[in-house]
Amino acid sequence: MNKNIIAKAQALNTETADFLAEIVSIASLSSKEENIIKRLKKEMEAIGFDDVIIDGLGNVIGRLGKGPVKIAFDAHIDTVDIGNRSLWKFDPYAGHVKDGKVWGRGAADQKGGMASMLAAARIIKELDLARGCTIYMIGTVMEEDCDGLCWHYIIDEEKIRPDFVVLTEPTGCRIYRGHRGRMEIEISVAGLSAHGSAPERGDNAVYKIAPLIKEIELLNERLANDEFLGKGTVVLSQIRSVSPSLCAVPDFCSIYLDRRLTWGETKESALAEIQEIIQRLKIEAKVELPVYREKAFTDKIYPMEKYYPTWKLEENHPLVRAGVASYRALFEKEPVIDKWTFSTNGVTICGVHGIPCIGFGPGFEEQAHAPNEWTPVEHLWQAAAFYAGIVEKLCRG
Repeated sequence: MNKNIIAKAQALNTETADFLAEIVSIASLSSKEENIIKRLKKEMEAIGFDDVIIDGLGNVIGRLGKGPVKIAFDAHIDTVDIGNRSLWKFDPYAGHVKDGKVWGRGAADQKGGMASMLAAARIIKELDLARGCTIYMIGTVMEEDCDGLCWHYIIDEEKIRPDFVVLTEPTGCRIYRGHRGRMEIEISVAGLSAHGSAPERGDNAVYKIAPLIKEIELLNERLANDEFLGKGTVVLSQIRSVSPSLCAVPDFCSIYLDRRLTWGETKESALAEIQEIIQRLKIEAKVELPVYREKAFTDKIYPMEKYYPTWKLEENHPLVRAGVASYRALFEKEPVIDKWTFSTNGVTICGVHGIPCIGFGPGFEEQAHAPNEWTPVEHLWQAAAFYAGIVEKLCRG
């Protein structure tokens, strides 16, 4: 069976690469994914999924089979913007295959996973691998803006709760079993404006917050460390001040923090660290955890706090073991087991809802958000084979 899976994945690979180039050419910034979602729905219907829907938030959900074991494959199909256009050597939305790679915005992060998922769906159908299982293949929206929001909707509103999830974010065709969590924190202080010629009449909000900025830099050095996930971090990512004019004392200043959470760190512990510094410095400051409230292309607003919990599976977890066994059987070598540096929808699937996840995807993490983005063509068939192989493993034991 494994040789059949490999042969079919390789036979489909030119078509898979061409399809990836096509969907890379469809711009799909967060909350503007309607065109690619409709194209994916059409493709799923052509493949012969048993059911295909677009849910209220805009996720496209294809189902194969109706057995008791439920396995989902996730690919977010929104992308970040292109950044500085001058850094690109070609049109970012002119997806194309060249030199053994598929090029364009989203080729690695993470439309490659979607293309490989659909190739795997063809293999699963042709070889009847889903007997005893329900397979969901899901193109999710708004992940780049708010990791996991899409899966809150899928689980809480659509009432789809898989037993296992395979995240198809880029892993370089390695097996990943977790990553640090993250959260966003906004801290603001108020001052008193005055004419810049007489600053002593005012209360400069920037000066008031300055000691806190230094303490946050020092906090980063003493955050917790996990042997597998690595160290927690905090970085000041934005500072903003307000004053009546450029010749006036600012009466408001806020800073924005990107906080990466290692194992054992939580929203509560991270906020407590900030409050302790504020109290020690005797600064009057407001600390907020922002809420994401952007409108989906369906016009749905589905608020979510910007807290994305840490998650990991142990190496002996049944899903990790199934992934390793499937990889060995398919490729006749040992897989590399690792973690992502960045964040994924796993923060909600596993971090909040406790559903086991592993990651395996075409492309390299270093290509995410980079100019001249690409993914190797050979990764596409390898990922498709892995997805079909793990379905066989989980459905047939």
